Amino acid sequence: MPFVFPPAPQASVGVAGSAALFPVHRIYCVGRNYVEHAKEMGHSGREAPFFFMKPADAVLPVAAGALGRMPYPSMTADLQHEIELVVAIGEGGRDIAAADALRHVWGYAVGLDMTLRDLQGEAKKLGRPWCTGKGFEHSAPIGPLTPVAEAGDLGAAAITLTVNGAPRQRSTLDKLIWNVAETIAHLSRYYDLRPGDLIFTGTPEGVAAVVEGDVLEGAIEGLGALRVRIG
Repeated sequence: MPFVFPPAPQASVGVAGSAALFPVHRIYCVGRNYVEHAKEMGHSGREAPFFFMKPADAVLPVAAGALGRMPYPSMTADLQHEIELVVAIGEGGRDIAAADALRHVWGYAVGLDMTLRDLQGEAKKLGRPWCTGKGFEHSAPIGPLTPVAEAGDLGAAAITLTVNGAPRQRSTLDKLIWNVAETIAHLSRYYDLRPGDLIFTGTPEGVAAVVEGDVLEGAIEGLGALRVRIG
């Protein structure tokens, strides 16, 4: 049967060193998954992980070595950066055990969970969803995916972000409250994970606002860098 109008193009992310594209199914994000970030957001302790989502077409893929461009969104005066490890799912499943979770991973990338903090904060106060503060267009810049076999051991890899060359965020992946395997296990209790899903695993401390003209450079040891200009 024909569609009533042409469907939107498939959202996708590039693959490091390849012309291949990784088709994006869903984007899941983990909230407050580093201890120090949880503290700066007014929380503490190892609470159970919680999740929110972005539309698949919120991805803003940036090629290796390129400078991506993210338009400054309307309706906000407080656009903030959150540097994150992104996990790409290559094998789906439900109720996945943590011990088996890593075999479901296709690869990893450097990503930014861009946030309209003022809209998110107002939604929190009113007990409303975060969609307008988290799921807007271009809110998920991401570098090329590195396949698992090429990524090496990321266990204690450094994760950093600079803005105009000045350090903003710095931590290591072993400071995740819920590691990658545990995150996949928890998430798969709520959703049928599918090939093409992306999981933004949370951000370390140091989130702050950016303005038009700022250049963000995020990096994870072993996965390269992601560069994005605002505006």
